[in-house]
Amino acid sequence: MSQSTEPSVTPGTEQEVAREDEHVGTLYARLDVLREQTAEQLAEVRRTIATGTHQSRFERDAFATLYEDRLAQLWSVENRLCFGRLDLRPGTEDPRRYVGRLGLADERGTQILVDWRAPAAQDFYQATAASPRDVVRRRHLLTSGRRVTGLDDEVLVAAEGGRTTGDAALLAAVTAPRTGRMGDIVATIQAEQDRVIRASERGVLVVQGGPGTGKTAVALHRTAYLLYTHRDRLARSGVLLLGPSPVFLRYVEQVLPALGETGVVTLTLGEMFPGVVARGEDSPAAARVKGSLRMVDVLEAAVAARQRVPARPLRFDLDGTRIQLRPDAVAAARTRARRSRKPHNLARVTFVREVLNTMVNSLARARGVDLGEERDDLVAELREHVDVRREVNLCWMPLTPAKVLSALYRNPALLAEVAPQLSARDREALHREDPEAWSEADVPLLDELAELLGPLEESVTSARAAAEREEQLAYARKVLEDFEASGVGNPLVSPELLADRFSGSGPSGTVAERAAADRTWAYGHVVVDEAQELSPMAWRLVERRCPSRSMTLVGDVAQTSNAAGARSWAQALKPVVDDRWRLEELTVNYRTPAKISRVAADVLRAAGIAANPPTPVREGEHEPVALPLTGVASIAEHVRDRFAALDEGRIAVLTADQDGPLGSDAVRAAVTAALPPGSVAASPDDLDAEVSVLDVHRAKGLEFDVVVVVEPAAVLRRPRGANDLYVALTRATQELHVLHAEPLPEGMASLG
Repeated sequence: MSQSTEPSVTPGTEQEVAREDEHVGTLYARLDVLREQTAEQLAEVRRTIATGTHQSRFERDAFATLYEDRLAQLWSVENRLCFGRLDLRPGTEDPRRYVGRLGLADERGTQILVDWRAPAAQDFYQATAASPRDVVRRRHLLTSGRRVTGLDDEVLVAAEGGRTTGDAALLAAVTAPRTGRMGDIVATIQAEQDRVIRASERGVLVVQGGPGTGKTAVALHRTAYLLYTHRDRLARSGVLLLGPSPVFLRYVEQVLPALGETGVVTLTLGEMFPGVVARGEDSPAAARVKGSLRMVDVLEAAVAARQRVPARPLRFDLDGTRIQLRPDAVAAARTRARRSRKPHNLARVTFVREVLNTMVNSLARARGVDLGEERDDLVAELREHVDVRREVNLCWMPLTPAKVLSALYRNPALLAEVAPQLSARDREALHREDPEAWSEADVPLLDELAELLGPLEESVTSARAAAEREEQLAYARKVLEDFEASGVGNPLVSPELLADRFSGSGPSGTVAERAAADRTWAYGHVVVDEAQELSPMAWRLVERRCPSRSMTLVGDVAQTSNAAGARSWAQALKPVVDDRWRLEELTVNYRTPAKISRVAADVLRAAGIAANPPTPVREGEHEPVALPLTGVASIAEHVRDRFAALDEGRIAVLTADQDGPLGSDAVRAAVTAALPPGSVAASPDDLDAEVSVLDVHRAKGLEFDVVVVVEPAAVLRRPRGANDLYVALTRATQELHVLHAEPLPEGMASLG
């Protein structure tokens, strides 16, 4: 934010615009040259016939990948390549510094554009009139395509003279019509946001921010910054961005590529267990139980219950030789297997070995043979015997997470046996007819079971494979050194990633592809958006994915809607990192006008929810209004009128839930019939239409020019209704309309 709001510009603007336009043209010309050079180098590599040694083929493919990555980055920064300039005090090295989406140097190696993430660009975001940090003037370049169309100057040293606003670029961004996709804020990052973006990657950073503070944009730009600053480490292990829903991830999917980063793994919690896509819906009661840490004991007991001791001796006939396996021998084998501290499937090896040892001794005695000479043959005979295999499996069956969890949901008696600590009501909430209609809350439970069970087979890496791997890494390092020396730019991958892509026997694919298929993947950094929604069980899953505890968690506990979600950060993080986390707070609301945000804050206060709503950056032009609701037809009529009056932007209709006469499905059908074809999104996942109809849960993280909230009293009746209503009221950037048949909830009386 600037120190002045005078509606004026720097004198001589037309001449300044022309000069800046010429310089920006030079930057684009250099960008075109680099694109052409990189494309030629890629084509040359592709023309090379792969002959000779494995190393020569490796080198060709490695260079092709590096050039492809670099070319993709060069094309991703076309829009607003350069957006700012710093003028520093006389005598400062490099007194005029242009800031943009990536760094560029001319043919002589002179820096002509500074990457916004570089230390040299930090003052563009951090300098203020009170603390100018050698900055005399900060200039925002307003562009259209490759042309400079205007300037917004902020003079930070009064002695230099001149008038300044410094707000034009920011206000233009926050008032621009929404498009259905989040844009980056790289040109208008504010000082408190920049401080979070550039914070150390070490440890757990919690970013608390109310509606409209840009916490999601900050999280995405922080991701790009960390990849730029710590690429050697993070390119190898990857960064995970965990979002609240598929529609949210689609909403933000263009931001990181526009910042030159395409390798981030983006998932929802429901996608965090390979092979499972969680599409089922839980009741609030079921979500609360599944999210509770009590489920750890339940799942441990469920696995232990499958490690059985027979009630009576097991008798076998092996080609006329009768032997028996006593329960005490099975119990002893089970004890030894459990003492190994290995997961169930791996400990089964110990159990089977101990049981077979007992049985082979019995078989040798019954036949009167020398155990030392006949042991291998006797063991093979026991392993191949159908009855032996069946009974041993019944005592200690190989298990999968899905098999254990679905059995619990399907079998009330089994659940009662392993979960006496759950009330009858809680156990009833877990029961369902289709046990494998997985929900998002099931994914942490499946992951927990995977830890308890382990893989069905233990893989062993041979010494030879390890030696081959080291050889591939050494060669990959040489290829990267050659690439960097070629002058194309810094490589975007690590030696480990490059070796993985092209080793003949090792894993292939990008970090994202390999991480998505590997449940045990350990990320270098994890970013969680809407982190307040994670249950205690979900936090255990996230913790396993990031053993280093290098995390950025963004959210707002005043917006928690999950019945098992956080009521405070301290409560949520205590089981994960105890008190070893730090808090940053975003305090400015760039989205919601003050006229609307005051209503939302009153709703929280009326519900007794302690919160410190962010300060809006603008008052807004439109007063929020409340209008009578007489049925679904009146909703459609109102939306039709607003649609006709809106020149640009998007409209959202937010309902309490999906079903019912005023649910999102019914309202969507009515609004679709009332508006021109194609103007209404056919489903909640469609972000491109001009009008969307969503239940409040799916609206989290999104923003619209006009928001129509249907029956706020019904929203308030949801399990965390006040939080949900707060979310719904703060999605609007321009206008808020409330339609109601029931009395307005407390806190909204000013709309009546």
